[in-house]
Amino acid sequence: MDSLPNRPILSDLSLVLRLARRDEMRRWRALMNRFHYLSFERIVGEALYYVATVGEQWVALLGWGSAALKCAARDHWIGWDQHLQYRRLHLIANNVRFLILPDWHRPNLASRLLALNLKRLSDDWLRFHGHPIVLAETFVDSSRFRGTCYRAAGWQELGRTRGYSKCNQSYWHNGCPKLVLVRPLISEVPALLRAPFLPPTATAPKEAASMIDINRLPLEQDGGLMQLLKTLVDPRKPRGVRHPVATVVAIAVCAALSGARGFSAVAEWAQGLSREALSQLGSKRREPPSEPTIRRVLHRLDADRLDEQISRWLVEHYPLAGRAVAVDGKTLRRGHNAGQRPPHLLSAILHQEAVVIGQIDVEEKTNEITKLPQLLDPLPLQGAVVTADALHTQHQTARCIVEQKQADYLFIVKDNQSSLRKDIADLNLEAFPPSGNHHR
Repeated sequence: MDSLPNRPILSDLSLVLRLARRDEMRRWRALMNRFHYLSFERIVGEALYYVATVGEQWVALLGWGSAALKCAARDHWIGWDQHLQYRRLHLIANNVRFLILPDWHRPNLASRLLALNLKRLSDDWLRFHGHPIVLAETFVDSSRFRGTCYRAAGWQELGRTRGYSKCNQSYWHNGCPKLVLVRPLISEVPALLRAPFLPPTATAPKEAASMIDINRLPLEQDGGLMQLLKTLVDPRKPRGVRHPVATVVAIAVCAALSGARGFSAVAEWAQGLSREALSQLGSKRREPPSEPTIRRVLHRLDADRLDEQISRWLVEHYPLAGRAVAVDGKTLRRGHNAGQRPPHLLSAILHQEAVVIGQIDVEEKTNEITKLPQLLDPLPLQGAVVTADALHTQHQTARCIVEQKQADYLFIVKDNQSSLRKDIADLNLEAFPPSGNHHR
């Protein structure tokens, strides 16, 4: 289409795609209802509404909603069963409406808008609905459109629908099969969605590197987590127990390693487990334990002993060579009764994964410096890099890490080591580039 006389060329302007504000929704609905061939009433389930603008002028509107409950082509492509589908369908979003407003049709505009939208869709969904999106889907009426803009934006055609529409709890044949197109937002989406345990990329993509994929850890086999937890004594009375204590703890451990923080997050993570995953964690029921059950069980266990066991199991099956381990102390201000000294813990934490692999109480008559060798003693740190703050910049600590643990260290130098700090200043390190490869 030739450029219109009163409309600027898009290549000369800044095209912005943003979420529609609350005070703009009446206008959004009115324009969609007026110009879209399907009209508009509402988006069912979770929804996001977008506006594309050039300056102050509206160019296009996009609406996203919850995924279709059933879609044979999509479900076959993913390869999940019905049980798993219902638990993980929330990780898919449906492009329910896409409208370019009159007088704004330009070459490549539609595919450009879709690309801009997909870059921010998962983060926006996480912000507003509490979970990310890993797959986008849409249904195109082939009697009107060919889905060209979607294909140009990297969408994949999976097939056609059978031509049914859902109305309340029933389906009716509308006589209009549609093209099914999908666009993965991360790699290996089908394998991820049918995995026994949701990998971290399905729970918080930006934090995926700071979590551990449970699918790669031993659970049922010899030396696995379930074998370790069989020694736990259930603090509850036997009558009315639905979930074994080992199952409850295993769910909490796996959820925490996957990034869940807090009892509610653990319970929500458990809701996404497949039946296979629940079985691997020792459950004989179809549904995972509830948040109150998880909370009650964990509150009544010996936390120190359990923490020691889990940390030892984790480092046995999660090699530390080449990883960074941070040593840090923290006083738990609200972890004590009135009149008592607040506990002070010295912890060893995996940098990227943000997982504690060891911790020790620093008693009142000692300090972190003397406790650090005791903290590191059981940890297989060969080939790892230990980081610590200026308090631990000590000759004895350095020797312990290098000679006893066969690891490297990275310490901060402040005024507590004035001679060392002066020696470093005299080296004039600013004259040395970080790496020769940097300039190649």
